[in-house]
Amino acid sequence: MKKIWLTLMFSLLVVIGVACSNSEGSMKGHDMSNMNEEDMNNHDMSNMDTGKGEESKKEKLSSTQATQIKIGKEFTLTAKEATHDFGNGTKLPVWTYDGSVPGSQIRVKQGDKVKVNLKNELSEPVTIHWHGLPVPNSQDGIPGVTMNAVQPGKTFTYEFTASTPGTYWYHSHQDSVNQIDKGLYGTLIVKGKDEEKVDKDYTLVLDEWISSGESSMEGMDHSSMTSDKDTKGTDDSSESMDGMSMDMEDDMSMYDLYTINGKSAKNMETLKVTEGDTVKLRLVNAGYISHKIHVHGYDFKIVSTDGQSINDPAVIKDQTVTVAPGERYDLVFKANNPGTSYIESHDDTDAAKNMVAKIVYNNSEKTNNDKQNPKESLPNIDITKYGKTTKSDFSLDSKYNVDYKMNLGTAMKDNSMVYTINNRTYPNTEPLDVKEGDLVKVTLKNTSKSADHPMHLHGHFFQVLSKNGKPIEGSPLMKDTLNVKPGEEYVVAFKADNPGNWMFHCHDLHHASAGMVTEVKYKDYKSSFTPDSNANNKPE
Repeated sequence: MKKIWLTLMFSLLVVIGVACSNSEGSMKGHDMSNMNEEDMNNHDMSNMDTGKGEESKKEKLSSTQATQIKIGKEFTLTAKEATHDFGNGTKLPVWTYDGSVPGSQIRVKQGDKVKVNLKNELSEPVTIHWHGLPVPNSQDGIPGVTMNAVQPGKTFTYEFTASTPGTYWYHSHQDSVNQIDKGLYGTLIVKGKDEEKVDKDYTLVLDEWISSGESSMEGMDHSSMTSDKDTKGTDDSSESMDGMSMDMEDDMSMYDLYTINGKSAKNMETLKVTEGDTVKLRLVNAGYISHKIHVHGYDFKIVSTDGQSINDPAVIKDQTVTVAPGERYDLVFKANNPGTSYIESHDDTDAAKNMVAKIVYNNSEKTNNDKQNPKESLPNIDITKYGKTTKSDFSLDSKYNVDYKMNLGTAMKDNSMVYTINNRTYPNTEPLDVKEGDLVKVTLKNTSKSADHPMHLHGHFFQVLSKNGKPIEGSPLMKDTLNVKPGEEYVVAFKADNPGNWMFHCHDLHHASAGMVTEVKYKDYKSSFTPDSNANNKPE
């Protein structure tokens, strides 16, 4: 009888064991310590219930700290993991520079020779790209193109001269669609020698996050949104896309938590001012969605975009400023409305209610009845008609050495969405071949049905000359990132004055990682960089 009982118990245990081993989507109680780093990195854990293991990891991670402001000429930025409290009941593991979201703000002066030591304490390789700031090509931070990714436990030193004043930001360009999503970014301010003095200077970094599920950030794998990077000659016609795929073309609904400086509405950023102050707001979009920002109760001016000055900016009130992915806008206003006022997103989404900050006066007993109204419909500033025209370096009538047409499209390939430049995906896109000193004209046309393409050029600023066939009416518009909406066409121009191999790509990095990348290549440039096949370089 005892043997029968033992046999039954053994059989039951076997059945239970088989059932556990065949269960999908659950890793509770499994020991993953024997999986090597490559195995872990190549696994998409976004649909797995990490259970107690995830909770244990959260407990081990330190909480994020307040963003530091670092002033000087030499800095150390440490890439490391932490747990971030978004203030609405959501806590997620994040990747950071210096343990904060956003990472430390670096403030330097125009002309400073800057040295930044990147120390990598993460489990994966990382880099830093200095978004918008012209630096030597070797310092641009593009793994496999200008450098090898910085390996775990290693340190790399970037050196450059802060030549051009303005508002910039920095972020990892290694597997950037995922690493920026996890929080690996910060801001860089270059103070101009002749910059107008202000009393308060605040930076507001806009971003979106995925709050659903314990492991939504930790294991999110965007590769499911991409196809083989070696795809060549993809079909860009509308016939290649069925109804379902068209709906997917620009579906960003998974991003359900919007933040300013990593904070949601319940612990919103507070900007303290004193009546009479001149206040500067630096708006930086580190996410993948455009945001319409409204500053309640103030007349303001847009004094620069992407760090470049606007000529004779007009006063704006009760209009929104759209900040596309990668873009920056500097606004200036006078603090003449004591009480509490809001700065908020007026996007057409429920998530917009969390993208809010407030202006609060020091030592003022006066309050007003300002309320959040993110659903209010307001006119939006057209930056191509803002400010006043003046002499500039380029025009539509100028003679150009290089004339490049860039059709930005969308297609299906092997049941995956790809984003194309002239029907090709990176690295098979045709580069812009230039010589130093060339004047280059580029026509950007968005042939996608619903997807915006905020196009970012590394190492250079370009002037926007026309929109949809009509010359720009306002101030000369110099940018490094330009959002091209479906059906729109822009003509831009730049001078090839910074030798190297430079990326030109969509800064909705889902699109870049799925093919929408090309390069500006200087014909006579010889790089001293040699890619390391063991560095796991992932430039997008």
